[in-house]
Order: sequence, then C-alpha cells, then structure tokens
Amino acid sequence: MIPLVNCKVELVCSINNSEDPTKVELAASNVLDNAQIKTSKYALQATSTEIESLTKIHQFISNHNAKKIYYRILNENLQGNSTWFYLNKQAAFANNVALCEHEDESPLGPIKIILSSSHIERVIEWLISQ
Repeated sequence: MIPLVNCKVELVCSINNSEDPTKVELAASNVLDNAQIKTSKYALQATSTEIESLTKIHQFISNHNAKKIYYRILNENLQGNSTWFYLNKQAAFANNVALCEHEDESPLGPIKIILSSSHIERVIEWLISQ
C-alpha cells in the first residue's frame, strides 16, 4: 500500500550530443510516471510531488527480487531527508529498470533519481516492499 506521505521525486540526466532528446525524454517517462519534464540542450529534468510516480520502479523491485540491492544503495546515499540512486538510461529507453551502482556503469550517463521526504524511511520501505 502506498504510504500517505509527501515525497518530491526528481529525475536528472544529461543529453549527449549523440542522443536524440526525444528518446531521452521517453527513457525518463518510461521509469517515472506523471512527472513534469523539462529539457535543455544538454540536460533533462523531471519532477513530481507524487510518490505514485515511482510505481514502475516499485513494481520492478518487487518482480525481480531486487529488494536487498536497492535497500543498500538507498541507505548508502541517504543524507538527512533525501536519498538517490542511478538507473541505466539505455535500459530505461527500452522500458526496463536497471540499477547502476556507479555513474560510469551507464555508457551514455545514468539517470539519477532523487527522493526527498520528511518521511524518507517510509518512502524507502514502500519502494522496496513486495
């Protein structure tokens, strides 16, 4: 069950000269629902204030038994009321969710998902729940 907490979800990624910005936008919308997307020449940013925007990522974690790795990454990157993780941009374009532990694991640069909430522990618990 989705917790009734405020959560700001941000997605940021670079747009390389070799990339089609519309494909990068599609990659972002494939992993984050109902987000407002803004693109510039070299970057894309998507934001949402709805925790439901993370539903595709939540479903992937549940369906692929990826709870432990996401839990570890989210807690390693936890600072105050915020945490983050990387996703592979090419996998996102193909409508898949692939976690990157390090920035250089995604050849075209990763998608960074930043979560902020005064109840960040509850957000993490929901995201990795079955």
